[in-house]
Amino acid sequence: MIDLHSHTNESDGTCTPLELVDRALSTGLEALAITDHDTFAGYDRAAQSARAYGLDLVCGIELNARSDGERRRPVHVLGYFLQAPPTPEFRAWLAEMQSSRRERNSRLIAKLQAMGVDIELAEVERLGRTLTGRPHFARVLVNKGYATDHEDAFRRYVGEAAPSFVERHGPHVATTAQKIREAGGLAVWAHPIRLGIRDATAEEQFIRKLCDSGIGGIEVYHSDHGPQDVARYAALAAKYNLAVTGGSDFHGDIKPDIELGTGRQENLDIPNSVLENLRRRS
Repeated sequence: MIDLHSHTNESDGTCTPLELVDRALSTGLEALAITDHDTFAGYDRAAQSARAYGLDLVCGIELNARSDGERRRPVHVLGYFLQAPPTPEFRAWLAEMQSSRRERNSRLIAKLQAMGVDIELAEVERLGRTLTGRPHFARVLVNKGYATDHEDAFRRYVGEAAPSFVERHGPHVATTAQKIREAGGLAVWAHPIRLGIRDATAEEQFIRKLCDSGIGGIEVYHSDHGPQDVARYAALAAKYNLAVTGGSDFHGDIKPDIELGTGRQENLDIPNSVLENLRRRS
């Protein structure tokens, strides 16, 4: 059993990198990918321990990108570095993405304060460590009594439909995919169900556009995907010659219903062949 989508507290998870490795070993995982948002800090901190304990640790990352069209949909792109570490040039580009995130966070703080929310960026960044994102804002809002839980904080304050939402100006999908490929990685569309495209024809058209933009894979297995979703995305992957990936999208305590390796209510059991095929393609 493997899990190719997980997060540490170096981005928006709650487990330290070493705690995540321990959890993977106790769960019986043979391979794990750390795919923190915009940073390799979690992977870098876990790599030595994972090797020592015989866990196949895959270097990954999750990036926000934007698509074309009248409604520019935000797309999450997973980058997997299966043959060699990411290049220094790619890490330098990531530093630029982190600057963009910090600028978004400042705008979000200003908007929340204008709504009468008593919040400062410094207290959010204390939770965010290497990288501060909306889940850290949500935790502060819950701790201060502005929201009842993580979901309530997103619904009322920091989610995309919330009145105080601030869009982050991410790179285009094509640029993101190109940067990943140039660094020796494979670019994958993460959790496609979350884009909310209900019409099957429209969803397939969007996938074709992503292929044209350089996306080389699709996350078929995910905690949010039911059996029909898995079958649909697997068929589309075969039709467009896309690599198949899968993972729980584990975040720890902020998503307590998702378990590492097995997903939500044990809806995942990703075979080792998924990783083997990824390595062959890369």
